[in-house]
Amino acid sequence: MTRIVAGILAHVDAGKTTLVEGLMHESGQLRTLGRVDHGDAFLDTDAMEKQRGITIFSKQAQLNYHDLQLTLLDTPGHIDFSAEMERTLSVLDYAILVISASGGVEGQAERLWRLLSNRNIPTFIFINKMDADGADKQAILDELRQRLSENCIDCSGVSRLTTDKVVQEITHGSEIDELGNPNALSSSVNDSESATLPEFQEDVAMLGDGATQEFLDNGAISTSTIRSLITQRAMIPVFFGSALKLQGIDTLLNGLRRYAEEPVYAQEFGAQVFNISHDPRGERLTWIKVTGGTLQVKSPLDPANNPTEKSNQLRVYSGAKFELANELPAGSICAATGLTSTRAGDGYGTQTNAPAPTMEPVLEYTLLPGEVDVHKALQALRILEDEDPLLHIRWDEHVGEVRVRLMGEVHLEVIRQMMLDRFGYAVDFGPGSILYKETIEQPVIGVGHFEPLRHYAEVHILMEPTGEGSGLSFAADCDDNILAPNWQRLVLTHLKEREHLGVLTGSPITDIRLTVISGRSHPRHTEGGDFREATYRAVRQGLMKAQSVLLEPWYEFHAEVPQEFIGRVMADVQRMSGQCEAPSVDGEFAMVSGTAPVEQMRDYAITVHAFTHGRGRFDCRVAGYKPCHNAEEIIEQAHYDPEGDANHTPDSVFCAHGAGYAVAWNRVEDFMHVQDER
Repeated sequence: MTRIVAGILAHVDAGKTTLVEGLMHESGQLRTLGRVDHGDAFLDTDAMEKQRGITIFSKQAQLNYHDLQLTLLDTPGHIDFSAEMERTLSVLDYAILVISASGGVEGQAERLWRLLSNRNIPTFIFINKMDADGADKQAILDELRQRLSENCIDCSGVSRLTTDKVVQEITHGSEIDELGNPNALSSSVNDSESATLPEFQEDVAMLGDGATQEFLDNGAISTSTIRSLITQRAMIPVFFGSALKLQGIDTLLNGLRRYAEEPVYAQEFGAQVFNISHDPRGERLTWIKVTGGTLQVKSPLDPANNPTEKSNQLRVYSGAKFELANELPAGSICAATGLTSTRAGDGYGTQTNAPAPTMEPVLEYTLLPGEVDVHKALQALRILEDEDPLLHIRWDEHVGEVRVRLMGEVHLEVIRQMMLDRFGYAVDFGPGSILYKETIEQPVIGVGHFEPLRHYAEVHILMEPTGEGSGLSFAADCDDNILAPNWQRLVLTHLKEREHLGVLTGSPITDIRLTVISGRSHPRHTEGGDFREATYRAVRQGLMKAQSVLLEPWYEFHAEVPQEFIGRVMADVQRMSGQCEAPSVDGEFAMVSGTAPVEQMRDYAITVHAFTHGRGRFDCRVAGYKPCHNAEEIIEQAHYDPEGDANHTPDSVFCAHGAGYAVAWNRVEDFMHVQDER
């Protein structure tokens, strides 16, 4: 039995969930087909998903097809829930990218392709809705090769042949050449089918020198070589069909069965957490893939650091139903109950932590609690933040407000509905504001000292700009004789645990490396909390001295409009302080790509739809942060006083004559106890 974990990914409305429904039906797991638009799809079990007809939460389905045991993870297609989708990528053996024949390779499909490529995930492509008027198989294949990969190979014909002929002969014990050589199949394959196999083999032979040589030596390419090419992403198998009409589903299943291979797992225990959710009774579920050894119920995930926290149940879900397991081998997916300290992305045992999602919210909303107690609403939002860390709930003590980061309007509507359905809280949110960030231009050393009576800690942090999109990184470069390793590790912990705010607008800092370079403890008076205070103050003091830069999020966009409107689009982008690449023309339509500030382009898709009378198409995605185009205006509007922010003070505390006293940030170097040598 071959065990595979495959994720289903697609742009919204491509038919991804319908494909899962078809796979479940063709493999015998479902007797009748549900439909997304009817609200009875097998995996869309949430009331909001049924109402909206979209996938919001990742789901798991189990199916067996001959000797293939397939775990399917259905992921959200809407860009507002892309972080939920990205969290599943860390546990996939293969991906199935679903593309609509009517829509072609849209912007979201290209973005998904880049994610899969960056994560090096072997990918099968299923072209859905081939029953639509005008669906052109060759045109779609050409578009795939142009916009995704030239290694896209049509496998629908050979996989169908495998289904109808080869599998039957294997089942009845006939001798079949593993190479799939047409000569070996001459007794059961007609001339047309025989021609399909050589054409397929010739296409595969062009994918690499090894495949070419094997084809020249043997006249055919073995299944094992094809599997290897797919695993290396040197070959992208493409299948065509209609999920709703169950066309091409068996071909895809047989393609997975024939060409997907189970990873080799280590004997030592490893586990990857990829999601956190709560069941209808409110019980916390930790979604785990076992990546090595075995996972046993009542066993700790992290025996060295957290030996007392153990799973109460190991649930293997398929849709809304689950079975309990006492032990699961590597390659299994389960939801564990009873774990409270796990977080999405955590790796245990031999497994490292997963990379953070590339998409992050760039809009921040203020909670309007209405008649709901704001602290109860905050507690409920913390539960949702546990499931989706990118919400980043924060309490602003200055104005007594709760701030929530969201991906967009659909995400906001879902959070509002979840607050009502799960907690009974009818809340609303104020207008979204752009989430700005700050960085620095030149390296600077920040010093923090915390020494009230019977406390002591001093920390020196080197802060260096690391370039656009690099985020925050942390390091220690300090002599152990100056500051003991255990204190250095504690300082690093404090650097990572908090969102440090810049001094221009109070926005989060980014694209900086923070390195512990010096410090001091006291043999009797230092406590752990002292280094927390000194670390926070060191970062803040460095920012006060630095030349800070305000950053704003920018969109990368692609517009496709009738030719007469291309001038309008380019003029609009220029007015938005954006940039356009040279436009191209394809028939009556013109295409242009470029970048522009999110603040300027937030609602532009609606504008394009209006002035093109629905004929234009506009896709955009957040492409990262760049220097703010109207920084002075935004800084002035913020009215932020960095010295007056008591929760992020840059000042230090020293001690004299048995009493502590404050020293302003710009005089800390005159009082510090350790002298920097760099």
